[in-house]
Amino acid sequence: MIGLWDTVKEHRRRLLWAGAVVAALVALLLWSIPREWSRTAWNMPLAGRVIVLDPGHGGVDGGAVSKTGVVEKEVALRIALHLRDYLQEAGALVVMTRERDTDLADSGTRGLSRRKTQDLMQRVRIVKESGADALVSIHLNAIPSPRWKGAQTFYHPESEENKKLASFIQAELIRNLGNTNRLPKQNGDIFILNASPVPAAMVEVGFLSNPEEAARLGDEKYQKKLAAAIYYGILRYYTEEKLPPEMNVGGYDIITGKH
Repeated sequence: MIGLWDTVKEHRRRLLWAGAVVAALVALLLWSIPREWSRTAWNMPLAGRVIVLDPGHGGVDGGAVSKTGVVEKEVALRIALHLRDYLQEAGALVVMTRERDTDLADSGTRGLSRRKTQDLMQRVRIVKESGADALVSIHLNAIPSPRWKGAQTFYHPESEENKKLASFIQAELIRNLGNTNRLPKQNGDIFILNASPVPAAMVEVGFLSNPEEAARLGDEKYQKKLAAAIYYGILRYYTEEKLPPEMNVGGYDIITGKH
């Protein structure tokens, strides 16, 4: 008759044997992984970050439209989808306020003004319920005059983190696009920035009212370039504590606001 102690010893022996086999398999797996994988693919700088991307407008609300028919809602969505891919490759969990041509208002809501109000409320709800770490809203600008151009970021002045996020994104827009010298601008009247409980920035990626810029904004390669610039700005926001010396643009320190 096998005693209880013998049963315990046999159980321990089996556990030790199983543990040794698992350890050997893990060691073999780690040894077989290419060195560059351990340095890159396994090192995701945005791992664990939840980032909400908010492509503006959608559905019945098309936003601004250029004279040649470039539509804000369409370009904003394309840029956001490219940006989503870049962020996910860096390990971020990306939440989109919309992924297709639709607004977020209820189907039964009538009137453009009421739909726009409900749409904005739903976007804020997504930010609050997603456990987000940051919000980036993407829009396109337009004014009556065709002379203005250039991408620019906006932030709510209540938080320094808002300013920091907008500043890093603006810095990368300047560096990567080479066609804007605009600086981040505070604005306390933009609803989604005001209502966001997390660091937030709005990126107006250019002016549809400027013919040359409108043509660029309608080009897929340029849309990817914009998405990459915003991505690098977000990446720097999470990996740098302060702006480096080269971010003193034209003698103007983006973070301090001083010359």
